[in-house]
Amino acid sequence: MAHAIIRVVNLEKSIKFYTGPLGVKLLRREDFPEGRFTLAFVGYGPEASNTVIELTHNWDQKEPYQIGSGFGHRALGVTDICAVCAELAEQGVDIPRKPGPMKHGVTHVAFTEDPDGYRIELIGLDTTP
Repeated sequence: MAHAIIRVVNLEKSIKFYTGPLGVKLLRREDFPEGRFTLAFVGYGPEASNTVIELTHNWDQKEPYQIGSGFGHRALGVTDICAVCAELAEQGVDIPRKPGPMKHGVTHVAFTEDPDGYRIELIGLDTTP
C-alpha cells in the first residue's frame, strides 16, 4: 500500500497534529494553484518503503467534510500504549477511549481523533498495559 488520503479543512492544524503529538514526519508538501489544492504527505518513514497519509487541502473548502459511515479508523502500533496516551494527554490531545483490552480480545487499544474528527486507534504491540 502506498498511501491513504484524507481531506482536511485546516492543513496547518492537521500537519501540526500529526507531526507533533503523533511524531509523524512531514515528508513533502506541494501546492497546485491551478487546481486550488495542496497535498502534504506525512509518515514514519520514506514513501518508497512505508505507507503514508496524504493530507489533501482543497483551498475553497470551508465546511468540515462528512467522514461517512463506511470509514472506520486508521491504526498506529505503539510499544507502550499507556505511556503514549499519557504523553498525548500532556500535549492536550483528547483520548476518548482510554487504554484497555478490546472487547472479546486481549490486545490493548485506545482511540483519539485528529483535528478533522478522523478516529485513530492506538494498538498496544505488547498486550500488557
